[in-house]
Order: sequence, then structure tokens, then C-alpha cells
Amino acid sequence: MFKRLMITTLLLVITFQISYSKAEEPTEHKWDYAPELLAPFWEGSIVYGETVLFIKDDKTDEAKASVMFPVTKVLTIRNSAGDVSYEEGRDYRWESGKREIVLPVGSRIVSHLPADMRRPAGSQKHRLTHRDGNGEIFFAGQLQYAAMQTCITYQHEPVEWETPVPQFDAQALPRSVGKLSSKQPLSIVVLGDSISTEANASLVFDSAPFQPGYPRLLQRHLQEKFGSEVILTNLSVGGTATGWGVGQVGKVVEGKPDLVILAFGMNDSAGVSSESYQTNTRKMIEDIRKQLPNAEFVLVASMLGNRDWTTLKHELFPKYRDALKELCEPGIALADMTSIWTGILERKQDWDQTGNGVNHPNDFGHRIYAQVIAKLLDSN
Repeated sequence: MFKRLMITTLLLVITFQISYSKAEEPTEHKWDYAPELLAPFWEGSIVYGETVLFIKDDKTDEAKASVMFPVTKVLTIRNSAGDVSYEEGRDYRWESGKREIVLPVGSRIVSHLPADMRRPAGSQKHRLTHRDGNGEIFFAGQLQYAAMQTCITYQHEPVEWETPVPQFDAQALPRSVGKLSSKQPLSIVVLGDSISTEANASLVFDSAPFQPGYPRLLQRHLQEKFGSEVILTNLSVGGTATGWGVGQVGKVVEGKPDLVILAFGMNDSAGVSSESYQTNTRKMIEDIRKQLPNAEFVLVASMLGNRDWTTLKHELFPKYRDALKELCEPGIALADMTSIWTGILERKQDWDQTGNGVNHPNDFGHRIYAQVIAKLLDSN
């Protein structure tokens, strides 16, 4: 069953395990950490580096994209690598109180036709049939989507995010919060699928801006914020689901984690029922706690896959989230990426923040993952 699931999901996976301490540097390149990049985007009045993909009208040659909030001031617009800045008037225009950014004819900002987001049927390594039957969704194994996307930093009027957002509760993860607050070392083990291997983060491909994926973003942010040593062990493997996770308990326990992040769902959604998903997750928790009774857990309800991809059973994502919610109690908290991503897709297109076109986040999406999980551990 699991083998069939791996084949069915047709994933290009990046499989590796990492274990970093505070002192280790995984690459010679350095990502420019700034605390505001990992502040919750749904709080405050500035969104930093939100990604969009400008789509061109093939008749007018004018391109447009929308951001999440009504803009009151555009601060910067750059390419995804961060090494090219664009000029208002020459390269883009906007109207106060609206979410749309427009590229005039002759703009230097990259844009694409709707047809560029598709490929002929059978022309790609993976068959990613579009829901309307007209060819396949363009799949990116590396940073092709990042090269098409643009990063916008802007101010906006305070607007309440309509879908649920995480709330800090000191009693939800008391041991982990206590260790951070008292500057004690905190050991985290991440167990998940390709999203948790940091798939499609720019650092994985040794490309600017060299941002790691959410596990290392979380590690760095907690270290910077609390001054604690955060020991990260990442056991995630691409293409996996909760059934596989049950068999990895021994490896999790070897890391002696204070906090375990379980992050599955994208691959399960090819056909695993919400009941089985919950059963598998509960068993992971119970089996880990048999050997580590004080371990705490963050259960990640996955981001949404591209709703135009027919392979995934998209109705399962909210069911998985609700199944995880039923498992929560003191010591077990929910990181609800499903609701966050639902809110994003009510305002924007999947291609604005996808990493591969179907089921991975880009750098901006990985930052949102880290923001959501960090909010469960940080009151500010």
C-alpha cells in the first residue's frame, strides 16, 4: 500500500537527513537572517518579501498579480534572488487600498503568459494532469518557479486574517517553552515528508538568497530570539506518509527530543483516510512517549497542494487538520498550515508561493511554516 502511494503521488523528492547544532554552518553561504522575516505575516502592518508571479494579458501585454493585503505603501520590489531592485513607475504601479500590482509595458520585472504555466500532456517526467484536462501543470524540480516569482515588501492597513491563525498558549508546550525561556538547550526532531526536507528552498540548490527551509529557519529563529541552543535533527524523507512515520519511532527516540514535529499529509492525501491518518499519528505519539514520556509534539496540518492537480484528494486536507486537532492536549499543539494556506489561496494563486508547481512551498512559504510553528513557542 505504501509503495503504491509513493508511486501514485509522482513526487520528485529530495531525501536527506540533517542534524545541526548551533555552532555548525551547513554551507559557506549565509542567509541574511532578520527577525522581521519570521514575524507572523498576519500580525502588524508590513509584509516582508511576499512572493507573486505576474501573469501577462496576451492581448494588452500588461501583467498583474495580487498580494494578500490592501497596499498603502510599496517599500521594495525585488527578484526572488534579492539582487535586483525595481523602480515604481518604470517597472510597476499600484493604487492605495488595492491588492493588485500592475506591470506596465516595458517593465523589467519578469512576467509570463498563462500558457507558460502548462506543459503538453506526457511531456514531463511526472504526469501532472490539469483538472480541466488541458495539458499538465508545469512542474519544477529545482528553482524554476522562484526564477519566475517576484518579492514584494509593503505596508498595509491592519486587516484581520479571516482563517484561523496560531495563538501562543504557555500551557500547550510548557516544557519546551520553559527551556527556551530559561535559555536551556532544546532538542527538536522533525519527522515528515519532502516539505520538511526543505524541498525547493533556495539553500538546497545553493542559490541566492540561500534561505534554508522551515526546520532550520525555526532553529535559527528560536536561537536568535531566546539565546538558547537548539539542536535540530531532521529525519524527514521525501515521498513519505504517516504509515512510514510509524516505523521511524526508534530513530526519533535516538535523538532524545524535547519537542517532536510531525509533519505529514501531502502524500497521505493521495488516498489515506482521515481515520487512518489520525490512527497513524496517534501511534507515533504513543510509541515515542513510551520511551520518552516527557516529549512534546507539534502536529503540522499540511499546506494545500495545487487544487488543479487531480492526483490529490483535496477534500482530505481539512479532515486531516480536524483529526490532528482531536489529538491536541497539554504537550501536543497544532500548527495549522491548512487554514493559513486556505486563506492565502482565497486571495492569490497557487503559483504565487509554490516551489514546484504542485505540492512544495517556495522560500516565502517555508518562512510561513516557520512563523506558524514559532508562534506556538513564542509569546511575542
